[in-house]
Amino acid sequence: MKGQKSRSGVALKGFEGGQMPLHRRLPKHGFTNIFRKRYQEVTIARLQQAIDSGKIDPKKEIMAETFRDSGVVRRLRDGVRLLGGGELKAKVTVHVAGATKGAVAAVEKAGGKVVVVVQSRSEDAEAKAAKTAAKKAAKKAAKDTKAPGKKKASKESKDAGDEKLAEKKPQPGAEAESPLESKALPAPEEVSEASDGSSGES
Repeated sequence: MKGQKSRSGVALKGFEGGQMPLHRRLPKHGFTNIFRKRYQEVTIARLQQAIDSGKIDPKKEIMAETFRDSGVVRRLRDGVRLLGGGELKAKVTVHVAGATKGAVAAVEKAGGKVVVVVQSRSEDAEAKAAKTAAKKAAKKAAKDTKAPGKKKASKESKDAGDEKLAEKKPQPGAEAESPLESKALPAPEEVSEASDGSSGES
């Protein structure tokens, strides 16, 4: 077999000789929402397992941070969503970002309560702004602690430069002396006497 395909490093996937390829002929549906929420899912069985192992205290209210601190979830992302599946024996009060009907029924059957916390977009923006401000403050503090001597030396050199400029600058009361005034000019009488003497000699 000869030609382009006989060489190594050639990939012609999706190429149909110049005609419209199949992946462009087929219709496209839907879109990817870039503002979608990503929740951490926790089942009723996983919650009961954490209670049985002593990681979660059922007497206290269970928040999203409780799941993270106990190791049930690694990170919170946009919140915790409680799913059905399993049986709950302990009476608990759970604060989550979302819960299915089966999960709510299982918690209420055990005598507990599910509180769905809805976070608005303004709260999300405030949380992001606070996080960004904290990062900037930490970065600035690290920069200041890293080179305090350099900053002090630059300030001292700036002060010395200001002092030199102040010395060179003339005082407002003193008048500047021009180079012509600095030279001593002869009086008019001396000039006339010198001219008379030169004329008499001639």
